[in-house]
This record gives sequence, structure tokens and C-alpha cells, in this order.
Amino acid sequence: MTGVLTRVDTTDLERYVAAEGRDELVKQVRAKIDELGIQYIYYQFISVTGRIVGKGIPADYWEVTAEKGFQLVYGATANLAMNRHGQYLGYGPEAAELVAIPDPETFCQLPWDQRVARVYCVCFRNREEEEDAAAFLTGDCRGNLKRIHAEFQAKHGLQLRHGCEPEMMWLKKGPDGKPDGGVTKPNCYHIDQFEELRPVFLRVIEYGRAMGLDMIQGDHEDAPGQLELNFMFDDALRTCDRLSTYRQICAQVAREFNLIACFMSKPFMGVSASGCHHNLSLWRGGDTATKMFGFSSLPGLEGNFTYHQGGENTFLPEEGVSRRMPGQVGLHCIGGVIEHLPALTAIGCSTVNSYRRLWDAGFWAPVYSDWGFQNRTCGLRISAPGRFEYRAVDSMVNPYLMAGAILKAFDDGLSRQLDPGEPEQRNIYEAMEDGKKVKKLPMSLGEALDCLATDKVIQSALPGEMHRIFDQYKRDEWERFLATTTNWDMDNYLDCLP
Repeated sequence: MTGVLTRVDTTDLERYVAAEGRDELVKQVRAKIDELGIQYIYYQFISVTGRIVGKGIPADYWEVTAEKGFQLVYGATANLAMNRHGQYLGYGPEAAELVAIPDPETFCQLPWDQRVARVYCVCFRNREEEEDAAAFLTGDCRGNLKRIHAEFQAKHGLQLRHGCEPEMMWLKKGPDGKPDGGVTKPNCYHIDQFEELRPVFLRVIEYGRAMGLDMIQGDHEDAPGQLELNFMFDDALRTCDRLSTYRQICAQVAREFNLIACFMSKPFMGVSASGCHHNLSLWRGGDTATKMFGFSSLPGLEGNFTYHQGGENTFLPEEGVSRRMPGQVGLHCIGGVIEHLPALTAIGCSTVNSYRRLWDAGFWAPVYSDWGFQNRTCGLRISAPGRFEYRAVDSMVNPYLMAGAILKAFDDGLSRQLDPGEPEQRNIYEAMEDGKKVKKLPMSLGEALDCLATDKVIQSALPGEMHRIFDQYKRDEWERFLATTTNWDMDNYLDCLP
């Protein structure tokens, strides 16, 4: 018998690199490198907290890196952080090094230094591991989202498109370089205060458009120096990549103006916190369109500037039903979110500081597990026909974990046809005074983590090692807080006796 032995036991990494059409994208990136004069590339992926990590490599090595990737310790996915006992979180120093492979379609020039570009990566286990060699690294939250969304689309034939409302604050620096209050006064929607930050937000918009963010509207919110600059909604992964890009842009603009771009949710008490509401919808079909933003030649691959449009929005009201009531798909998805809201809170409100926002309930904090039409006192609201707003998420969110968790809640709602109940049209606080029984969200990080620990559906959005890493990291954060003496302790107990 003669013939050629065909190898079938290829790894996830090998299949990813050999994916149909990828070679052509790699060549397109080389053409852009030469056209734009790119000298250096940031290869980046996302840590458990949403931090952007990775390596910089000269552009001369693009082809080699596109095929072979680069290596970095597994612990980079957990910020190489140590717990309060001096032990590494997630992965110890004995762990292997991951392999990060770039997604060529995300290649884009940095507008503030046109010699430099960035590209997002997917992470894999090391090729020499004894078990699961070169398999997808489950500690990679961006890679997990790609796979979770693909599985959801295969099962339901539906695509998650969402937009976010990334509130943040522009703070002044004191002589010591630390925050010294907001740049502006806490006057909501005030054009004069918006105008005071005009040089800053115009620079953000300029850089955003140069990197494919279709900036659509903005305003001054009701905290010191607080702005919300929105960009067009899109496919879940692209929205997450664009939010991460937006944060990088704000950090760069802050350096240029000697300010602090603050994404901490609640730096000031007595005024609103910074949220990151997610407006969600599920679509069937549609196509893509490229936005040129006035460029004769795009400063990156077209995928950065492409948006999904058209198709059937399955959250729209059905014919013959109230024009405010979502269709059955939307109602089941709301039911799934309501069912899993306690565990989802651990993802959307992922820091100790997040719960300062929830406790300061006078500022429309979404602390109750209910839904309604344009009702900001509920955890979910129908913000417009065809979409609903998930409100229990703040400016510190890891968007990749959040989108994956929402997809799992949607899947459970659709699979079990969960009923969210009747929408609440009253102010939820007044409704409760009238005797309505409503479940409250977890009101501390520790409580939220306990809810996540018992919810297998939302845990499935953190597959493999991801839940262990997230739980270790966040429980240590909670324990550090409990073990810390704060200014509040000193103010309340220093002179309490005799």
C-alpha cells in the first residue's frame, strides 16, 4: 500500500493560523505597513480586569509573528498580580508561556504616532505543554468571547449587536501628580461645561475616527469632569475592541493635556458615578458597510472601519402587539438576564468601588432586578424599540467578559423560553412602598462573587481556567479591602472612646 499519510491531529493554534483567507490578510497588513511607514507594532490582548497587555515588536518581523506568534507568561492574563499573601494570582511562576497570535483584520495605525500600529491577538497554550498543547487558552477573555459568540450564532442563527455608553471623568492633577478634582463642574448636559473640555473631546474624537470609531454623540454628565462620548453599535467583539481602543485613546489624550482619564466608577460621593450601560439587540442576517471618515486610504485594515447593518432585529415589537413591547425573542432574553442578574452583577460591577455606585441610590442606581419601559429605576429598561439597556454595569467593566456572560444569559432565556413578567411602569421605589416584592442585586463584591459561584450558566461564560482566575483575583481584591483601614475608619472610630 502506498500513499501519503495525512495528519489530522492539528492543534487549535495550527488551525487558527491556517484559517481560510488569513494568508491574504497577512499580506494586506504588509502592504499597509509599507504604505504607512509603520516601524513598530503593539501586539495586545486583554487581561482578566480588562487591562490591555502584550508586547511591542518591530514591523520587520510582521510575517514571522503572524505565523509563529510571540510568547508571554500565562500570568499576564491576570496582570502578573500577587495576592495579599504574596502568591501569584491565576498562574504561578512555574507555569508555561502562552502563545499570542495576531488577528490581522484588527491592524490599525496609531494616530498620535504614525510610526506605530496595534493589532489584537488570540492566546493559546504553549506548544510544548504535556496536556492540551497549543489549545485555546481559556484564560484569554477576548478569545473566549469570539468562541462563545460563534457557538451562540450556530445554535440560534442570531448575532449580538450592542453599543455601550462609556462614561468617564477628566480630572486635574495636583502638584504631586495625584487627582485634584474634576476639570469641570458637575452640571449635567451643560454646554458651557462641555465647551470647557472641547479641546480634550475633539482630540478624542479625532483619534477615535482615525481608528475606526464612528463617534455619534456626546455630552457633559452630572459629575465633575464627567463626559460620555458614544460610538456606533456593532457586532459584540468589535464593540468590545472599540471600547478598549477608546480607553487607550483617552489615556493618550490625558497625557497630551496633563490630565487624568479616570475610568474608576465612583471617585466622588454625592454625585453620579460612571456607568457603562449596554444597549443590546439580536439580529438575523444583514451585511457590512465601510465608513471612510474622509480618508482616501484607510490607516489600517478595513475591518476596523466596517460596521454591520441591516437584517432583522428580533427585539422589535411584533405586529399587532404594543409598539413598546419587545418581540418574543427579546422577552425571553430579558427573562434570561433577570434570571441571572445576581451573577451577572459580579461581571458588570466587578470592583469594590462599583458598589459605591449601587449604594448611592439617589442617583438612579440600578439596584433592583426588574424591567420596564424607559424606567431608569430598574436594572433593565427598554431604551428604544428594538433594544434594551442593561444598566448594572459600570465604567470599570471588562467588556469581553460582560458580552460573553450576556450571551449565556440570552441563550438560557431562549432555550427555556423564560418569561420576564410584566414591565414595571412605576418608579420602583414607590412601587416597593406600595408593597411590591422585588429582588435586590448583590450589594457588595463579595456577595456578587458568591452569586456567581452558584450560577453554572454564567460561569460557562468563564470557561476552563477563566472562572478560577476571575474568582481568585476578585476575592483577593475583596479581602484586601476588608483587611484595610480607611479614612472612614479613622473618621468614625479614632475618637469614639472614652
